[in-house]
Order: sequence, then C-alpha cells, then structure tokens
Amino acid sequence: MQHPPLFRAHLLAASAALAAVLAILNGRYDYHRDELYFRMLEPAWGYVDQPPLTPLLGKAAIALLGDSLWAFRFPSILCMIGLLWIAALLTREFGGGRAAQALCVWGLAFAGVALAFGHQLSTNSVDLIVWTAALLFAVKALLRDRPRWWLAVGAAAGVGLYNKHLIVLLLLSVGLALLAVGPRKVLASKWLWAGAALALVIGSPNLIYQAVNDWPQLEMAEAINETDGTENRILLLPFQLLLIGLFLVPIWIAGLVALLRRPEWRPVRALAVAYPILLVITLASGGQYYYSMGLVIALYAAGCVPVAAWAATRRRRGVLVAGVALNSAISALVALPMLPVEVVGGTPITAMNSSVPDGVGWQTYTDQVAAVVDSLPPGDAANAAILTANYGEAGALERYGEDLPPVFSGHNQLHEYGPPPADTDTVVTVGLDLAEASRFFDSCVRAGELDNGLGIENEEQGEVIGVCTGPVSDWEALWPQFQHYS
Repeated sequence: MQHPPLFRAHLLAASAALAAVLAILNGRYDYHRDELYFRMLEPAWGYVDQPPLTPLLGKAAIALLGDSLWAFRFPSILCMIGLLWIAALLTREFGGGRAAQALCVWGLAFAGVALAFGHQLSTNSVDLIVWTAALLFAVKALLRDRPRWWLAVGAAAGVGLYNKHLIVLLLLSVGLALLAVGPRKVLASKWLWAGAALALVIGSPNLIYQAVNDWPQLEMAEAINETDGTENRILLLPFQLLLIGLFLVPIWIAGLVALLRRPEWRPVRALAVAYPILLVITLASGGQYYYSMGLVIALYAAGCVPVAAWAATRRRRGVLVAGVALNSAISALVALPMLPVEVVGGTPITAMNSSVPDGVGWQTYTDQVAAVVDSLPPGDAANAAILTANYGEAGALERYGEDLPPVFSGHNQLHEYGPPPADTDTVVTVGLDLAEASRFFDSCVRAGELDNGLGIENEEQGEVIGVCTGPVSDWEALWPQFQHYS
C-alpha cells in the first residue's frame, strides 16, 4: 500500500497554534508539585521512583532559558509539537490523505490529556511522544514489511527507559497481540530481537542503577498500588472516554474497528488487540488510567482515515468540524489555566483536573512557613531545619524560600538527601502528623496552618505547621523512620 505525501500546511498551522497557546499560558498559576520535585533532584542515572530524563530536561531548559516556570515547561511544548508530527505520520502510514491528516492534527492539538501534558512538564509529556514514536516505527515494520524498523522501535524504547519503565508495558501488550492475531512470523524476526537488545543496551545505565539499588521502583509501584490502586481501577475504564476528549471517542473507536476489519490493515491489527491487553494489565496492576494514552493516539490516527472518508459531504464535514471545535474548547477550559486563579476554585475544574489544585498556593504556603521560622527564638533558629511531609512542600520551600533553614523530607528520593545535620535540635514540620512526630522529639507544638487563601482544596490545604524540639536520638538513627514512598 503506497502512502500519500505528508501535507504540511495543516500540520505547520496546528503546530504553531498549539505552541502559541501553550507559550502564552504555561507561565500561569504555579508549579505542579511534581515539577517542584524535579527541580530538587540531583543529576543521576536514576532515582528511587523514576528514571532521570524528565528532571534533566527541566534543568536543561532552566540552564538555557533562565530560571522561570515558563522556561521549565518549555520541553513539554516541544514534546506536544513532536506528538502532532508523529501522529500525522501515523495517519499517513495508514493511507490518510490531506483531510485525514488535517483531522488528525487539529483534533489532537487541543485534545484532553495531550493538551494537559503540554501545559506542565511531566514524565507523561515525554512518555507520550516516546510511545507514539515506537508505535509509528512498529507500523512501518509491520505494514510496509520493513523489519529493520524494529531497530528504531528498540531505540525509542531504550530512550523511554530513561523516562519511565512503562514502555515495557507497551512492548509486552504489542507482543502478546502479535502472538494472538499475528503476523506471528514477526516474533521470530532477527530484527525484532535485535531491537529488543538495542533497547536494553541504550537503557542499561538506568537498569543497572535499579539493580544495584535493589529495584526501588518495584517497591514504589507496590506502594502506589496500595494507596491508589483501588481508585485507579475504578477510574480506568470511564476515563478512557476522556483521554483525548469525549467528542473524539468515535474517531479512535473507528480506528480500532477499522484495524480489525480492513484487509489492507491486517498486518497491523495487533495494535487494536494490544489496547484491551494493556487495559487488563493496567487494571491488574492498579496503574493510572492514562497508561493507555499512546495506544489511544495511534487508534485515533488510524481512525482519522475512515472518518475523513465518511465526511465527504458538506453536512458531515460540518458535524465533524463542530465536534472537533467543541472538544477543543472544553479541553482547553479544563486542561489549561484559562480562568483567573482567584475564581477557579469556585468552578468544577478543580475536581475535573487534579493538576489545578496541585499547582496553586506554593508561594503563600512558603510565606506561612517562613513566618513560623521567623517566630523561633534566635537560639533555636540557629540550629533549625525544616521537615516536610511530601516533595511538593519541600520543592516549594526550596524554590521560594529565602534565608530559610535547610529543607528535608523523607518522601521518595528526597530521603536519600537527608538526614538533617547532626546538631539540628529544632525542626519546623510541614504537613506532618504532630502526634506521630512527637514520638521522635521531646516536644512538638502546633504553630500554624497552611491556607492558600483561594478556597482550593489540595494536599496542603489545612495541613499543620509545627515546631518540634529535642530529637530523642541522633538523626542517623531517626532518619530511616521518616522514609515513605507514594
């Protein structure tokens, strides 16, 4: 099957529109808690909760563009622009012409989770482009019968191992789908196994870090399953309809059906089967609902071909354009900081998009902690430290705090950066349960409460600021008891 040319006019226009919107809005509100955490991480081959690629991208952006929220998020803009191009190339591989490619890029440019991932720098921003790139290369290998493209799949997977190990779930799902519906001969291809070997070679430094440190990410995954597994399983299936937007669901469903039914797409029908396989794996492991996002985008890219053919009349094109426009408007309102932060707390957006509550109030919280620090007697302040319950609080104090005592936390990788200095006798606690903390100190008293002043509920709102003095043992002995993963 000969594929059409890549029609660049719509692709360039959609890329420019998306880049402009993200560039204008990326500096609004505040850092997400994960972004504050990334800023604190020291360069390394890996961390207890994730590989190093996304934090390194954020630090590189700061080094090149200056230390600002907008600069830190610049790599996410590039990731989403890259996603548009890869998705357009996927549609072209499936035989989509000008109309199909236009539908693909304009629908995806302002769609659901893809838009949200472009607004904030997250591991999902990078994962999304890695997954879709790997799927593009797999389609080239299967649909064009060019097995050398499995090397490109392996290279993409190897890079993905530096961002998240979830790329393994994609490869496993596609492999099981090939075993189930074929073409099974691919599984015996020397190029496929060479690609697998290449992925291991490229990703080996991070894998070696995990092995040397007793695979902390397995412990991390177990902790997430225990705390969030039930909620994740409940949300998994309903949120599949919201990943790129409710109005675009018929398009990617059409892609899934066409992959199963079209004779000319028989070599790649495993992509349609890989999607439910991945859902089952995610459901069993208690993973996040967005783990399937890369496959949904591939199905959407395929679905643009039959849907563009369906929209051959003016009336049908009008329905399609209206659906894309409505989906874009709703997605932008929910995923982007369109409303003033002072009023967003009174809308359903904070419940619909958890990133909004996690990205407000950090400067205010820091000022409130600083006020408690300033109230300490001079003798206590001289040997004081700050101990936070989570990495968002620690990251905010590092970013916004001036002349504050050193900040520590037992949360995830930050535990490795402790304990406080041996002579620390006074600790200002943020978010810790004082009844629990009092086991480790002679005295713990409540000194304040976090309040973002916006009426927005998040993990910090209403949490206690405390002052604890007189650790009951040396910090080396106490510090392991503050470690926790989530």
